[in-house]
Amino acid sequence: MTILLWGLVRDQPMAAVRTQLERLGAPVRFLDQRQVLETTVQVDGGRTSRTVVTVAGRAFDLDRVQAAYVRPHDSTQLPGLRTRPPGSVEWRHAAEVDQVLNAWTDRTGAYVLNRPEAAAGNASKPFQLRAIAGAGFAVPPTLVTNDPDRVADFLREHGDVIVKSASGVRSRVRRVRPEERFADVAACPTQFQRRVPGTDVRVHVVGAEVFAVEVDSDADDYRYARVLGHRDPVLTSIELPPEVTLRCFDLAKRLGLPVAGIDLRRTPDGEWYCFEVNPSPGFTYYESQTGQPIAAAVAGLLAAAALCKEHPR
Repeated sequence: MTILLWGLVRDQPMAAVRTQLERLGAPVRFLDQRQVLETTVQVDGGRTSRTVVTVAGRAFDLDRVQAAYVRPHDSTQLPGLRTRPPGSVEWRHAAEVDQVLNAWTDRTGAYVLNRPEAAAGNASKPFQLRAIAGAGFAVPPTLVTNDPDRVADFLREHGDVIVKSASGVRSRVRRVRPEERFADVAACPTQFQRRVPGTDVRVHVVGAEVFAVEVDSDADDYRYARVLGHRDPVLTSIELPPEVTLRCFDLAKRLGLPVAGIDLRRTPDGEWYCFEVNPSPGFTYYESQTGQPIAAAVAGLLAAAALCKEHPR
């Protein structure tokens, strides 16, 4: 049995899962992206297709992997590479390694958390919103546009509006100020939503487990509360109503994500809205504040899946 970890050694969720797997005594193979220039990937496309990774002269057959936890960053943006031009040998090598390993994680028979194919939906928030509504969550009125006039109409209709990225690129959620002008949206389609009053709840789905955290914060985006001059958020573990738990499981299943970070808001009258789903959640922030055993749950899911793959009935 072998469990593959692919990402950066100092990435906190990756490090936490690795620690928990080691506590379980599970055999782990770690592919550190910092060594991307020392890494080669050879694909044998013959009758028995094999993919072999070699790092600093040491070869490893990926066909030996039964489960994998992947949190890859863009290797071309790592220190020592981000200043290299796209045409350079080093840049092209790093990009090719990423491409081949991403392709492997999509096609392998191993159990993968999470496959890039499923995570790709995060690149389009409107796509996600359809799945969110299909799972039974309320969705705020939403506009994605590059037309400043439509933005003005939306503001007149809804009054209190927030703005955020429409893609998977991380952005700071903030309220739209009445005096703002939006000529710049003509160059970049942007997402606007009617602001929903209430309390933020972050839910992590890990296989058949769910971990919910209530966030007490007066900031529009609690992730940046201190930077924006607000007090630090207060995080508290909570139990979700059974019907909301079922919706979270349904949503994660619809998106093909065994592990998911789901952003909810509970309104004062008890309605549950969902804004988006993170396919590669940075759960360690929530775990450190609440003591929820999220990393242990991820490690347990990987170990159980690997055993099932190694010893099928």
